[in-house]
Amino acid sequence: MALKSKKRTAPAIPAPSKKRKLQANSKPRTGTTQSKKGKERAADRGYIEVPGNHGDADTEDSDLSEEDAGLLEEFGDSAGFLNTLDRKGISTSKKETERLKQLNKPVRKPKVDDDLPSIDSHDEDEEAWSSGIDDDADTISQSSINDSDQDSDAEMSYERVPRKVQESREAKTDRHIQGLPIKSADGRIHSTGMKTAAPPSSDEEDDGTDKSAEEQEMPVEVNKIDDVATGARFGRPAVIDIVGNKSRKARIHGAKDQIASICQEIIAEPENSLGLLRRLHTFSLDKITSPSHPEPVLNNIIIRKLATLSQLAVFKDIIPGYRIRALTDKEKAEKISQMVARTREWEQGFVLVYQNYLRSLEAELKAKSELAEVALKCMCTLATEVTHFNFRTNLITCIVARLSKKSWDEASDLCMNTLISIFRQDQTGTPSLEAVQLLNRMIKERHFNVHPEVLTCLLHLRLKTELCNVRASDSKVDKNIQSKGKAAARRAKGKPTEQPHLSKKARKVLKERKEIEREMRDAEAEVDKEERANTHTETLKLLFVLYFRILKHPRPTPLLPAALRGISKFAHLINIDFFKDLMQVLKDLILREALEENPSDDSEPFDIDATTDIQHRLLCIVTAFELLSGQGEALNIDLTDFVNHLYAIILPVSISMQVDAPPPSVFVSKFGNSKPASIADMLFRALDIVFSPRSTGNTAIHWRSAAFGKRLLIASLNWPPSSALRALEFVESLVAKDPKLEALLSTEDRRVDGVYLPEVNDPQLCHPFGTSFWELSLLKQHHYDSRVRDAAHSLSNYTRS
Repeated sequence: MALKSKKRTAPAIPAPSKKRKLQANSKPRTGTTQSKKGKERAADRGYIEVPGNHGDADTEDSDLSEEDAGLLEEFGDSAGFLNTLDRKGISTSKKETERLKQLNKPVRKPKVDDDLPSIDSHDEDEEAWSSGIDDDADTISQSSINDSDQDSDAEMSYERVPRKVQESREAKTDRHIQGLPIKSADGRIHSTGMKTAAPPSSDEEDDGTDKSAEEQEMPVEVNKIDDVATGARFGRPAVIDIVGNKSRKARIHGAKDQIASICQEIIAEPENSLGLLRRLHTFSLDKITSPSHPEPVLNNIIIRKLATLSQLAVFKDIIPGYRIRALTDKEKAEKISQMVARTREWEQGFVLVYQNYLRSLEAELKAKSELAEVALKCMCTLATEVTHFNFRTNLITCIVARLSKKSWDEASDLCMNTLISIFRQDQTGTPSLEAVQLLNRMIKERHFNVHPEVLTCLLHLRLKTELCNVRASDSKVDKNIQSKGKAAARRAKGKPTEQPHLSKKARKVLKERKEIEREMRDAEAEVDKEERANTHTETLKLLFVLYFRILKHPRPTPLLPAALRGISKFAHLINIDFFKDLMQVLKDLILREALEENPSDDSEPFDIDATTDIQHRLLCIVTAFELLSGQGEALNIDLTDFVNHLYAIILPVSISMQVDAPPPSVFVSKFGNSKPASIADMLFRALDIVFSPRSTGNTAIHWRSAAFGKRLLIASLNWPPSSALRALEFVESLVAKDPKLEALLSTEDRRVDGVYLPEVNDPQLCHPFGTSFWELSLLKQHHYDSRVRDAAHSLSNYTRS
């Protein structure tokens, strides 16, 4: 007779803090129904026999057909696995399957509000000393015996297994994993002693509520790991360990070794050295911190200088030959290859490292610290060597700001030579344009109270050579560009236009062609001549705006000589519409300088001596003649006033003690031809322009030549030998051009109109033919220099061939 099986419900949830004790004589619930007597139902059976399988496998009552039997004999070896199948497992009923499933189903442990063990559990000390193997075996065997007599209130077998409290506590306490050892430079392996916190397991997360309040308040100490910029990496000690060394000699020696090795690795493989660049930059910081050492450690000034200069050398070598720009949103969204992505990542990271380096240099320069001089040298070197790269404007801004003070020192010489190098090496014109913009703004904000040497760098602009074949317009200030509307109106009237008519399709094709040409030019990295000409034009506009603002300043400034020299150099590029106004401004300057030879303190911002006054007046005269010696010849402008001022200035120049000495200059230039001209140079330059064939035509005015020749001989009596020789040579050239001047070489009596008036400053009213060149006899007899005596004797005995 088959055993009567009982329906088993899900086990009841035990109490939160205690367990029920197992009842030995447990009775089934009254609500359960027993199976009826007689024939059992199929659902109540544990196993259902397979029909037709009561006997052996070789029974004769087989339902197989002959065809199936033949197949079985033919492929019997392949169907041998059927004999190994579990016939009892196949015939398991549905009710038995659910009972086994509920029996083996894991039950989640209930949450316990306290940490106390259960009532019927053993003491912790007693459990620690026992292995727990025998107890487990007894409980398991007992559970198997009483399995058939259990009801819903009975404990399951896994509930009677004692808890492993001690093992769980040991697992919670030992959560740290030993760190990997490192290998030092000498080949020895050392243990770091560092432990990292392991992530908690899922069981520990479930039991997190079982911890006491004290354990929850105590945080787990996690060792912070230094990054590659500060920590110990690849056999190198940490930066803070080197800087924090008590021995100064060992500190500097260790920093030198590590800086040298870092620079060597960066130059060898710059694409994978962003971390090393940051580590090198860490050595140049004033205070060094790290995640493991949050307290700042002061750095040595020698180490900082070495690191700063080493970064300069590294950046000069690894900076690419193109400008790195920020990626657009479209470029970030598009799919690219892995190599392109790696290159872009390196470029963006490199720009950030370079920017941090420049910011540190600027901070040292503004703070005027011990590294200010080194920082300025680094910035000047980068502005000269890598002008094409990013942050060029920032570098030039710092250099121009250093020139804004009125004093002059070696740092000012360095900044000036840097700007001159940028101007001379500029191929595109954009760096020069940025420098001129910054200089213009700085001088305007300083109200022209800067050192006069600042403007001398503008004389090295390449405008004169790059625009040598370009002349300013003689009729219009700007280009006469027809607009599209005017061109369309002229075409409608049948008149010719500069812009041909294009259809919509043709304009589209032309636009695409221009875009392709622009991309090809960018790929070839060639300088567009039209774009460069436009850039130089903008530079020229800013340059003349600066010069004209200085000229029209109500009070003379120390920048006036530099502005006049710049105007005379770039005179061929000035638009002809400005000539008349510019000539009037120059004339007013000459009159103002002549009237204010002894200025009062409240009217002049600086003192002007006689030599400086003569230099300013000569510069104005030379500038006026330079303007009209080029394209100004087409204008009918009378230069009589400038000629009279030049004639009047010869006598004051004769008593000047510095006629041959150039103006004092504190600027030490690395480039030649930067010294300003002396008073004698400017005087004879103006005389050459006045009496040149281009200015006077084929024949000069005889009374003007005689008056200038007489006054030059009077001045040569006081001049040094070099200036006296130049004066004698110039007078001889005047006599050779005009035969009427030969009468002044003779001392014989002759009849003339009027008496010579040496004190009159008008060459037309001084009556020069009423006297003779008697100064020649004094020079050839009593001058101390033999060269002057010979030149005077040659001129007095001049005969026309």
